Amino acid sequence: MSRRASLPGASELFRRTDEHVTDGSEPVSPRAATPEQPERPLTRTVTTRRGSGRQKHDAKITVYVSGDELLAMEHARLKLRGSHGLVVDRGRIVREAVAVVLADFEEHGDDSVLVRRLRGDGADGAEHGEDTPSR
Repeated sequence: MSRRASLPGASELFRRTDEHVTDGSEPVSPRAATPEQPERPLTRTVTTRRGSGRQKHDAKITVYVSGDELLAMEHARLKLRGSHGLVVDRGRIVREAVAVVLADFEEHGDDSVLVRRLRGDGADGAEHGEDTPSR
């Protein structure tokens, strides 16, 4: 066993994060912006809400999950990779899930999945404050 630390290569350290590869060919920019056309719309509608994907993010939050939730997320990540050919990390899954829930909330308001689950209509333990870590 070597005592040297294994470090990523230069290609991984300096790769572009604003591009993605669709089928193993050339990287494709998700949004080709021109000076006349802004990269992102100023307002978003329900139909255009998407997870931010693989890019440099300027904000960070910490989310506590149970062991079962983490295991379920890893299972979903592996299934996305094995069954659908989508190689994504847990952060991408979380961003997409947040985008889906917020779009549903904007479209349905009081009848949204988010409101129903937070009220306890189908949320296991959410009404008991289990979304915060106990210390």
